[in-house]
Amino acid sequence: MKDVSTHVGILAIVSRLPQSAEGNPRFYIMIGGEPCTTTVDSALAYTVQTMQGKVVTAQIGTHYNTASLDDVTLAHPKETL
Repeated sequence: MKDVSTHVGILAIVSRLPQSAEGNPRFYIMIGGEPCTTTVDSALAYTVQTMQGKVVTAQIGTHYNTASLDDVTLAHPKETL
């Protein structure tokens, strides 16, 4: 993953993408207005489903010229939008 940057915001699932060949889900999401996707066969696809609507801290980078989620955690209470 290249050009990784940190973003804080509310996680919103915009749409579900076609599942991977292994049957794992993929999502097109927005984090504080920054669009990205979950990568193929990433466990983060399951994590974003549980964090929808919550304030998160996310690492977003470029994977094959596509903005992709690298890591996501619940935001610390003192972090602001």
